[in-house]
Amino acid sequence: MTNRDTDVDEVPRLVLLLGGARSGKSTFAERLATTSGRSVAFIATAMAIDEDMRDRIARHQSSRPTDWRTIEEPLHLAKALRQAAAVADVVILDCLTVWLSNWLFAQGNSAQLEDDNTISAQHYAGALQEIDALLQVVSEWEPGKTLVVVSNEVGLGIVPAYALGRVYRDVLGLVNQRIAAAAIRVYLMMAGLGVDIKRLDETVRL
Repeated sequence: MTNRDTDVDEVPRLVLLLGGARSGKSTFAERLATTSGRSVAFIATAMAIDEDMRDRIARHQSSRPTDWRTIEEPLHLAKALRQAAAVADVVILDCLTVWLSNWLFAQGNSAQLEDDNTISAQHYAGALQEIDALLQVVSEWEPGKTLVVVSNEVGLGIVPAYALGRVYRDVLGLVNQRIAAAAIRVYLMMAGLGVDIKRLDETVRL
């Protein structure tokens, strides 16, 4: 991120924060936005479906500066990005992990998701189309605007025992790869600390 005195051409258009649960992703995203000195909008994808989630949402809301604009949108990311960019220069999207869960369940009865081979192609393609629409919106932004995307890395544990879990893990992995490829910075979060792994990446050469 940068401050107001920095040339807008140097402002990263897209930043991705990846990590496990409670790795400090949201706090890091909010710190990036706060220290930028620019106007901020927050896109929240979580829905208050139970008491625990309502408590979590309330805690997150109370921790944000009062001058931030919050847009609650569980499904339609491209639309939310357009709304956010109209009122702010820095947009936090928190998070892709919850959005994908919302999106998958919106596709139909989860009880039908029983066979990886019959559901993989349609869900992979549909989710990636949504991400491509998001990236298209960001590519059209004027210089000086930044999107900070929060997402979980869920591919480091055991293979889920049920089909929907495997599809979710696989699709989120592809979604994260698509965002990371377009991002200027990709931070891997552990214990509240972020390392820009995009800068450490080495292109494979024969």
